Amino acid sequence: MTAAVTTNSASAAGPRYGSMSNDRKWALRWSYFFLILFAIFFLTPPIYMLITSLKTSQEISAITNPWWVYNPTLDNYRELLSSNQYQRFFLNSSIVTICVVTITMLISVPAAFALSRMKFWGSTILGMGVFLTYLIPETLLFIPLFKMMAVFNEITGITLINRWWVLLILYPTLTVPFTTWIMIGYFASIPKELDEAALIDGANWWQTLTKIFIPVALPGLIAAMIFAFTVSWAQFLYPLAFTTSESQLVLPVGIITTLIKGDVFNWGQIMTGALLGAAPPLIIYAFLMDYYIAGLTAGATKG
Repeated sequence: MTAAVTTNSASAAGPRYGSMSNDRKWALRWSYFFLILFAIFFLTPPIYMLITSLKTSQEISAITNPWWVYNPTLDNYRELLSSNQYQRFFLNSSIVTICVVTITMLISVPAAFALSRMKFWGSTILGMGVFLTYLIPETLLFIPLFKMMAVFNEITGITLINRWWVLLILYPTLTVPFTTWIMIGYFASIPKELDEAALIDGANWWQTLTKIFIPVALPGLIAAMIFAFTVSWAQFLYPLAFTTSESQLVLPVGIITTLIKGDVFNWGQIMTGALLGAAPPLIIYAFLMDYYIAGLTAGATKG
């Protein structure tokens, strides 16, 4: 009787486990299917950019297969990299990005530490307000900012518009709110026993931040820095609205304004410039992606 029951139980359990294995196979198939669709959707533009950057203007204009290079050339890369204009744009973008990342971290890290650990009246509301400011579209902000700078010029006589360093004032309005929010979540995930022990040992709040929290929160810091770098490097609307002279332009705007003349589009160099401009963020994400993910997901399970 026991053997029969065992046999019946095994036969009953067999189809169920087989069904689970079959479901897993189908789940993997669908996962690979959507992964392939995702890869095709997001890799098609950069692949097309690379193909176009290897063509001459004559081949781009010719009626041929746009996905094939018949006479590959690196002339677009040589001309662009040897251009003083492109070098100036790249230098401006590099200076602006480095300065904005520095300014952003100097503001957001102490602010996030104060909002997450130094509890005071209204800290929760203030922290939520910091994040809500990030949700305001930049397309709604640049007009009042432009007006404010015009009024500032009338009052003081100091011209802020058409200066590359004005971007050091504008970009933090986009980067500081979100990086502060990232760091609030990361600091909140650190056990309170650490700062309590530091305070008992006689450390002040600044020493607690610099000697304990910053080393522990390194993934969150890297995630915030990567975000600030990406926003600063790829920003298009603000430099387009606030800078006009060729010597003051940054890379995204400089490529468009100098390589498009009227209705003539130099597609080969435009695609080349876009690829070269995308290289620094791509390299950073390739080496620091794990830190970025860890920083963004920190505090997600904080109770």
